[in-house]
Amino acid sequence: MQVVSWLPRTELPFAAPSRPELLVLPEPPAAPQIAAPAPRPVIAPKPAERPKIEVPRPSVTPRTASKLVVEGESAPAVAKVVHVPPPRFALQLLRAGRCLVLVELPTGGAFQSRDPAYLLLKDMLRAAGLPDNPQIIGEPIRWPLLRRGNVDQGPDAAREFVQGFLMARLEEAECACVWLIGLPTVRFAGQANAEAFNRELEIEGLGCAWALPGLELLMEEPHRKADVWQAMRRLMARWKPSNE
Repeated sequence: MQVVSWLPRTELPFAAPSRPELLVLPEPPAAPQIAAPAPRPVIAPKPAERPKIEVPRPSVTPRTASKLVVEGESAPAVAKVVHVPPPRFALQLLRAGRCLVLVELPTGGAFQSRDPAYLLLKDMLRAAGLPDNPQIIGEPIRWPLLRRGNVDQGPDAAREFVQGFLMARLEEAECACVWLIGLPTVRFAGQANAEAFNRELEIEGLGCAWALPGLELLMEEPHRKADVWQAMRRLMARWKPSNE
């Protein structure tokens, strides 16, 4: 039966005394204590980030810039309106024999009998074989015509007005040649520039014209008078009678 020791429930007569150490029951071995794990720190969840969308941006290089300029020609361009101020001048029309003389007024005012510019004009007419007391036709032409208002008074309008004024005077009497003295007269009546000075011009609607420097310019630069005289000798036959 494999009994190591036993104890009677009651004391047996004539039995040997029991050993006290046998009466002490061994305590069952204590179970090992397992330490409780330390609490893990609570980490708050991070808010979800919105995904970033990278938009490619083309870099403009000199080569691509020139390409954009070429390709941009097909795109509608915004027209930039350039405001051109109206020209400013004062002209006087005179008649001397068979010639009309449209001359720039150096001071803007009408000619006076003792004005140096008017005396020079009389000398030029006398040298050309024309009357040196020219007839003044109408009031001076001063441009712009209007001080205020939205009427177009640019270069094109000035050219149409001056040429229309001359055409109306040409219908009134015969004219062999129109003298255009001064840059404004050459520009707005002859549609030419300073390079046309001392040259003969053929103008539609006006016929033969002679472009000359302004009277004030001739007084400031007397050496120009020689060129005027040479051109005058070539054209003089146009207005002088054939029997002279």
